[in-house]
Amino acid sequence: MDKLYSRNPLSEEELSCSVCCDIFRDPVVLSCSHSVCKTCLQKFWETKGSRECPVCRTRSSKDPPPCNLVLKNLCESFLESRSQRSSAGSEGFCILHNEKLKLFCLDDQQPVCLVCQTSKKHRNHKFCPVDEAVTEFKSALEPLQKNLRVLEEAKRDYDQTATQTQHTERQIKQEFEKLHQFLRDEEAARIAALKEEEKQKSQMMRRKIEEMNGEISSLSDTIRNIEKEMEAEDYIVFIVNMSLTPKDPEKTSGALINVGKHLSNLKFRVWENMQEVLQYTPVTLDPNTAHPHLHLSDDLTAVEIREQSSSLPDNPERFDEWWCVLGSEGFNSGIHCWDVQVGDSENWSLGVITESVTRKGNSFWGSVWRLGYNKIINTIWIRCPGQSDHSFTPKETVQRVRVQLDWDRGKVTFTDLLTNTHLHTITHTFTQRVLPFFCNASVHPLRILPVKTSVTVEQHS
Repeated sequence: MDKLYSRNPLSEEELSCSVCCDIFRDPVVLSCSHSVCKTCLQKFWETKGSRECPVCRTRSSKDPPPCNLVLKNLCESFLESRSQRSSAGSEGFCILHNEKLKLFCLDDQQPVCLVCQTSKKHRNHKFCPVDEAVTEFKSALEPLQKNLRVLEEAKRDYDQTATQTQHTERQIKQEFEKLHQFLRDEEAARIAALKEEEKQKSQMMRRKIEEMNGEISSLSDTIRNIEKEMEAEDYIVFIVNMSLTPKDPEKTSGALINVGKHLSNLKFRVWENMQEVLQYTPVTLDPNTAHPHLHLSDDLTAVEIREQSSSLPDNPERFDEWWCVLGSEGFNSGIHCWDVQVGDSENWSLGVITESVTRKGNSFWGSVWRLGYNKIINTIWIRCPGQSDHSFTPKETVQRVRVQLDWDRGKVTFTDLLTNTHLHTITHTFTQRVLPFFCNASVHPLRILPVKTSVTVEQHS
């Protein structure tokens, strides 16, 4: 031990147990002078079944072997010193040898110094300069950082999904509250009508009862007089008075409540009245496709630009460069029609777009069949894939436009509703599902107009 202490009392390799290769913990000394951790020796003896030295296989004559106090103190001093020097490792120095960390152990994936390279712990390991390892780690870090950004964006999208759910739930509740209030108003009106009829019938019956009370009083007097005459045996007068008695009173019609009027087809009548407060639009807007600068009305029928951008996720369906939004339902057959109030919008486009087209950047314009207007140059233009652009100056300012899609015949027709003027018809053979297309570069809204609804009853033939 004196030799060990004079060379380097804090050498990790020489202070390591030959069994666990770690710094000695409670070392014991055997009769052959070798030292081993107490726990390591006990496990070795249990495994071998004999009390041999793990180093030289000499049989130990001491049971239990004594503690090596000098070695134990050296190991504790070494561990304490290593702990105090741990901060040096963060500055690029080895915490064991206080040497600069110039190499990187590829097997253990950790920086080491030149002394560590020659140590027993790193024997037969592969090394490279720390600078090379840093460069490789930087290269490997970039895709990890990219993945982190993608995950953070996905998390924001998921958070936005929860927000969308809450907002949509509030809107659903608001719409149903309107229906509930309508039904409450209808109920109150019908009960009020019932009460009014009851009041009128009650007043009529009170008048009838007053008349009957008079007749009853008169008839009672007549009966008493007749009874007196019968007692006096004045039969001639009795016969005359009996012939003058009034006939039986007639029963009053209409005295009962007209139950049929109040209950007949009640639900259907309420439904009929509900048509006055209900609106139906053949096309509604899909908020998941709207550019972040666009604002949609709560009923998804109007769109306009807002100065502040909405905190919406950049999902694949959303436009990111142009102020566009799509209808919520697509068409792959039949005839479909929707009317749009363009109003005072200075720059707008209407038409249809293929459902499968990518909506990022500018590439989607090649899959849009559209009619648009620019107020600055007062020009209406028509653009569609594979055809040359067409433009003209309108005679009057267009306020309402009807878009009619005949998918089967391959036509998209635009009509000025106020003047009933045909603006243009685009012809194309559609092979994919298409969606209604709206573009509004204005703070003035585009609004999809509701259509008239009616309730019809079919009679049996």
